[in-house]
Amino acid sequence: MTRFIQYDRHQQYLLPPSVDEWLPEDHLARYIVEVIDQLDLSKLTRRYSRSGSKAYHPALLLALLVYGYATGTFSSRKIERATYDSVAFRFIAANLHPDHDTLAHFRKTFLVELEDLFVQVLAIAQAMKLVKLGQISLDGTKIKANASKHKALSHGHIEKLEAQLREEVQALLAKAAETDQQEACDEYDLPAEIARREQRLQALADAKAKIAERVAQRDQQAQQEYADKVARREAQRKAGRKPRGKEPKAPETGPKAKDQINLTDAESRIMPSHEGFVQAYNGQAAVDVDSLLIVAATLTQDTNDKQQVEPMLDELVKLESGFGKPDTLLADNGYFSQGNVKACDDRRITPLIALGRDAHHLPLEERLAADAPKPNSDDPVVNMAHALKTKQGRAQYGKRKCTVEPVFGIIKQIMGFRQFSLRGLQATSGEWKLVAMAYNLKRMHVLATG
Repeated sequence: MTRFIQYDRHQQYLLPPSVDEWLPEDHLARYIVEVIDQLDLSKLTRRYSRSGSKAYHPALLLALLVYGYATGTFSSRKIERATYDSVAFRFIAANLHPDHDTLAHFRKTFLVELEDLFVQVLAIAQAMKLVKLGQISLDGTKIKANASKHKALSHGHIEKLEAQLREEVQALLAKAAETDQQEACDEYDLPAEIARREQRLQALADAKAKIAERVAQRDQQAQQEYADKVARREAQRKAGRKPRGKEPKAPETGPKAKDQINLTDAESRIMPSHEGFVQAYNGQAAVDVDSLLIVAATLTQDTNDKQQVEPMLDELVKLESGFGKPDTLLADNGYFSQGNVKACDDRRITPLIALGRDAHHLPLEERLAADAPKPNSDDPVVNMAHALKTKQGRAQYGKRKCTVEPVFGIIKQIMGFRQFSLRGLQATSGEWKLVAMAYNLKRMHVLATG
């Protein structure tokens, strides 16, 4: 008798096989299908035409995409292949095999609807008592764009290329005039050469126009900040106080030689990251401290996080009717400004935003010392500075780093999402929502089965 288990790849089934028997009961693929089957997909189904051939149901395509993003399979071609190769994908697809064009078109078409579906998933998490929306931790991470930084052109380089191309066009026109007086020249297709350079000149002009549009917004913000500084100093003088520091200088306006635009994804930006400078977007996430679920996710072109508090507060306001209002917002020093602290205070959310870098290990005397008396002040920044020095404030703020940063770590390292598949701010914003929803379902599965 052989000591090995016998196998037969041509074994016939006595009864038709069922994909329902192929996965464990607590598998992530089953959980995602169960949750998505509870979602209201009427906004998606209404957009399908009643004529033509039958389409795959949005619930099936959405489940394939969400499970793909949750497990590191982002390419529509790879998802199509996985419906043949992977038991989990075959289970989700119910033994059907949507092609990659169908999956890619579905992802691109319904990006706007993903915001509503993201909130519906949060509602299911709340019904399962997994999210309370109490303390919220806010942070951002750079996600690479679907474009190379080497495809970026600076305003100064564009002007050099324009001058070079105009010289070449003039030289070709002169050569064409000489050719007209002599026999036909077969060495060059002069009209095609001229047309090619004129097309490049038009592309460069379009790039300059986009840079100018972007610079105009930057100049407007810089002028507003300059006007605010001047107004503050003038108010101090009227109050009989001498303003500190140097007088503010009026900002320089107009495009600078280093202002850049990417020819592959013009809406992405060069941003600093741990890997150096990358062509990227800035993904923002507000994470519930207790459950580590993402309650709001936005995407911005701004490298700096300082302008992202109010947009995130607006996202949280949208959740108030169904989820309530968070008590506390935790954020690092990159988000600090007087305006941001006041914006939180106006919405009756306690801000705990770092004022600077504090020592990680306080001396024993400071840690054991009693809290200082609360200042008698209406200034929200003064009150926040005091709260950060109290034992309770230090304990609350200490949760920031161990909540939102692990979320980004899971998204980038475990799920493997480090680069967008789509291009443009609107498309990538929808894809970022899809990533956040996939993360939440993965986290909800852990909380439900753990």
